[in-house]
Amino acid sequence: MSVSDNVRKRMESGSWTRRMFEEAAVLKKKHGEHNVFDLSLGNPVIEPPAEFKQALKKLSEEPLAGMHRYMENAGYEETRKAVAKQVSLENNLDLSAGDIIMTVGAAGAINVILKTILELGEEVIVFAPFFMEYDNYIDNHGGRTRVCATNKDFLPDLAAFERAINHKTKAVILNSPNNPTGVVYHEDLLKKLGETLTAKEKELGSKIYLISDEAYSSLMYDGLKYAPIFNLYHRSLIATSHSKDLALPGERIGYIAVHPSLENKAELINGMIFCNRILGYVNAPALMQNIVRHLQHITVSIPEYQEKRDYLYNNLIGMGFKLVKPQGAFYMFPRSPLEDDVEFVHELQKHNVLTVPGRGFGCPGYFRISYCVNHKTIEGALVGFKKAAEQFKLS
Repeated sequence: MSVSDNVRKRMESGSWTRRMFEEAAVLKKKHGEHNVFDLSLGNPVIEPPAEFKQALKKLSEEPLAGMHRYMENAGYEETRKAVAKQVSLENNLDLSAGDIIMTVGAAGAINVILKTILELGEEVIVFAPFFMEYDNYIDNHGGRTRVCATNKDFLPDLAAFERAINHKTKAVILNSPNNPTGVVYHEDLLKKLGETLTAKEKELGSKIYLISDEAYSSLMYDGLKYAPIFNLYHRSLIATSHSKDLALPGERIGYIAVHPSLENKAELINGMIFCNRILGYVNAPALMQNIVRHLQHITVSIPEYQEKRDYLYNNLIGMGFKLVKPQGAFYMFPRSPLEDDVEFVHELQKHNVLTVPGRGFGCPGYFRISYCVNHKTIEGALVGFKKAAEQFKLS
């Protein structure tokens, strides 16, 4: 066999998002790209901000000496200083460049953290629905995924969370605003999650890390503000990227930020720098490090995303679909009219609409819509949603 049993199994049950992306390619070839309405992949069509283009142009016209060479595995000190300054402002704490490691996106950040902290068989708690690659990342480093329930609003069930923590628990991954629901975990909830972890650490005599995946933390609507995780739990780490806030998913640039008061911080950071190298990342992309250091306070247009959310949400509700209104990110997670969410997703494909079944996020009975697309794609998709709503008598 050329592929291990574990990899074969994970490939077979792997990313539904990518599977839908591949099916979209087939439909586009058959019907023409403009006649297929692909809402399956979180791949922003919004272009990066003007400030990014200006910084890229300046760097190309006035290149820095040695800008394509290796640097410290943690990244350029100037970039880490800039990131630390922004994280300090957001968390009302004093971080230094030494608290930051530049990474190959948020995915690279999470893998580096898990490689550093996990012993074989230790558990990482995630809240369903969740980005299913977490399960693969945990498996990459010998860990086991423990899935914890959420309530009808997709917020973590605190009682279930407390029951899930045991002597094997090594970490918890939070993702807010959430992929796939767009739900934001409010500050009071996060505070209670932190209090639960603190109590459990004392009870079990263990150390439990809280990993906050903040890839969408800048994309929040209705005037909501992100609740800084560093203020709510002491053993916390931020894993994030500029894929969404600067619309740079293909550039793979992100970072890890470590709580400045974390005990044994130096050992942990040295371990993560080591793992950043031995996992094959070596260092985050040099060109992007030289650019994003100037853009820490810049984001894409939030009102543009909110307008897309409102337009799509209001139309779907009007058709009779049931869903929790997203507060951030650029996803929606409606309930499937059919018990079998895969079957319903295939019904939508008959109308050339591409979405992702909820089971791809550990939550059967729902489906995910990504609205980081152009307005014409949303309009075309709504025609298909309307036909499906009529077919299944939703209103």
